Amino acid sequence: MQKLNHESTITLKNGVVLPVVGFGTYKLKEGDEAEHSIKSALEAGYRMIDTASIYKNEPSVARAITSYGLLREEVFITTKLWNADQGYENTLKAIDESLKNLNVSFVDLYLVHWPTADADLKINNKMIDKRQETWRAMEEIYKSGKARAIGVSNFTVEHLKEMEKYANVMPMVNQVEFHPFLYQKELLEYCRLHGIVVEAYAPLTQGNKLTDERITTIAKKHSKPASQVLLRWSLQHGMVPLPRSAKPDHIIENIQIFDFELDMEDMNTLDSLNENLHFLHDPYKLV
Repeated sequence: MQKLNHESTITLKNGVVLPVVGFGTYKLKEGDEAEHSIKSALEAGYRMIDTASIYKNEPSVARAITSYGLLREEVFITTKLWNADQGYENTLKAIDESLKNLNVSFVDLYLVHWPTADADLKINNKMIDKRQETWRAMEEIYKSGKARAIGVSNFTVEHLKEMEKYANVMPMVNQVEFHPFLYQKELLEYCRLHGIVVEAYAPLTQGNKLTDERITTIAKKHSKPASQVLLRWSLQHGMVPLPRSAKPDHIIENIQIFDFELDMEDMNTLDSLNENLHFLHDPYKLV
């Protein structure tokens, strides 16, 4: 595997470059908590910040970047379109609202947050038309320069195959829950085949599996914390992990994953942990 460091990047199929690890802001409260956490992440060396309109902390992202003293082009900013804002006209309005909140003229990556327009993530059999008109607006946003790249989040292989029928520009990124207990091999292989970069949210299993003996055994072997083993697993599968924390020591720890490698035995052990276990919502129930 190519030697990586915290400044390493991945190039999307349209030529846009993004860091190999990002900082997630889910559940970081707007205001001091989010702002301080993001500044801690920037201090630690993160240069990709992942937010969403539904997180309600886009203004904190803007303040943190400005107060830290970085130029706009020095930080890769991702935000997401919320379910209730789907549809052609609503999507065009939503990006403008996010740009205003982030105090920028463009985002680096804009994602459709879920393959449903239902705010409660309920099953909805009438979503195909809505997804299609939403994506038409996403393509316009991309062509206008308001987003340097566009993609989706929580899309399954079936959702992506559906897009092949109507998309002029296929997603450049698919951000999904991904960790050894939810090793979505078919999805990962599909995305690789189609040049779609996979970003992994909840790569640390929301903390639920950090004491699993099979993980801690590998961690002890490398003299590393279990969290770094899980992040390294994502990285070595070619994914972009998006760890999240409000604790400065964890924020630093989560980016210090470039001074060791998991061997084939480690990777095979971690791959074998799959239970199709979702710690967040299951997009396979959304059709």
